[in-house]
Amino acid sequence: MIDIRPVGYVIGLLVVALGAAMLLPMLYDIAALNGHWPAFMFSAVLTMLTGGFTALACANASTPRLTIQQTFLLTTGVWLTLPIFGAIPFILGDTGVNELRTVDAFFEAMSGLTTTGATVLSDLEELPEGLLIWRSMLQWFGGIGIIVVAMVFLPELRIGGMQIFRSEGFDTMGKILPRATEIAGRISAVYCVLTLTCALSYLGAGMPTFDAVNHALTTVATGGFSTRDMSMGDFKGAPEYVAVVFMILASLPFVRYVQLLGGSLTPILNDAQVRGFLWVAGVSIVLVFLYRLALAPGGLEETFRETLFNVTSIATGTGYASANYWLWGGFPVVVIFFIGLVGGCAGSTCCSVKIFRYQILFATVKSQIREIHSPHGVFTARYDGRSVPEDVINSVMAFFVLFTVSLGVIAVLLVATGLDIVTAISGAVAALANIGPGLGDQIGPDGNYAGLNDVAKWILSAAMLIGRLELMVVYALLTVHFWRTS
Repeated sequence: MIDIRPVGYVIGLLVVALGAAMLLPMLYDIAALNGHWPAFMFSAVLTMLTGGFTALACANASTPRLTIQQTFLLTTGVWLTLPIFGAIPFILGDTGVNELRTVDAFFEAMSGLTTTGATVLSDLEELPEGLLIWRSMLQWFGGIGIIVVAMVFLPELRIGGMQIFRSEGFDTMGKILPRATEIAGRISAVYCVLTLTCALSYLGAGMPTFDAVNHALTTVATGGFSTRDMSMGDFKGAPEYVAVVFMILASLPFVRYVQLLGGSLTPILNDAQVRGFLWVAGVSIVLVFLYRLALAPGGLEETFRETLFNVTSIATGTGYASANYWLWGGFPVVVIFFIGLVGGCAGSTCCSVKIFRYQILFATVKSQIREIHSPHGVFTARYDGRSVPEDVINSVMAFFVLFTVSLGVIAVLLVATGLDIVTAISGAVAALANIGPGLGDQIGPDGNYAGLNDVAKWILSAAMLIGRLELMVVYALLTVHFWRTS
């Protein structure tokens, strides 16, 4: 029988921390004299009391060592519990014409913490400032959280080939919580500095202070929540270039920044992930730019800026939009659709499949083809100059199969709720890959998810959770074998 008390203790503490964080938008609303602060005060008290009582009830079983089963439960439990409490300010708050119900509030909170960026809110300029800050904070928390999960928990759990990164200077076997604290401390410092630098850069580019801070939080988290209905379309020009720089920086492995601060530049320069991601993103930007230029010559700088910004936004899974790329033509839409399924680097705030899995996939296919041509030869797949262990290859292949099947099932379920095929498929991709905007008029870059039926919203919320935790973390909990393991 799995002892869930250590899991409850950690989750309880995190819920208390989330409740304490609600005091920040409350204080801003008090200072802004908009009368919205009681919603955050009540939400904070309820959240901290619930989390505190849970932690106290489980404190006698707290331990610095977690079993594999407890780690699976903790990882999934955190990302399921925090959106529930994160949704309370949306339920109690003044959301104006949006009239959020439980399903909408949970969808918004799940989208925030998973850094998906899909939203059901409109008329953002009319919302209380505290709610806008809270949306941005949820994404910022989700961004740092997923880095720690990717660097500590997923390699330990041997999820989707992530075990290949266990050698990145952090030995976590049997010491998950202490090592998580150490790693989180180093990465958090980098994360905070990057966020502050991004906010100052937005200010220098002409953004108002409120918008600069909020967009800095969601840019570094590659989340995509904005303070405006038109997203970054209200900040054309220099802010788009600033966003591109920091979206790319946030899509690179944060452990490389830690090593860089330690005086070692070589790891980030030699990282196969970094080179692969930059190459894929760069080629996609050039292809879409040349296509748009050939189709409608003129406005060279504007065409380049729009292409650079929007393709980078989807490639990094951020989900900002400064133009309706749905209207750019078939070829750009196809490129944008598929680049969203690539993703950035493992150990970053980025989402989707991740570039390293494609690199391992292609290396494995290459070695298999060579073996077919030379049956007596011995060929091994290599990644970043190292032979890829068999368990990593099997894990990556299993991830691709599971991702494809999950995508198909989610799309079919969405169609069954009454959605058209474009909305269903692109919505499934946008949620499972944590990209944010889909395609079409309803959930495309100029739309949002408010008009979807409740069942579709619950399905997409589940897809966001599954995709953010690399699928198998969640699916393992659904097996009988998991619960029978002592």
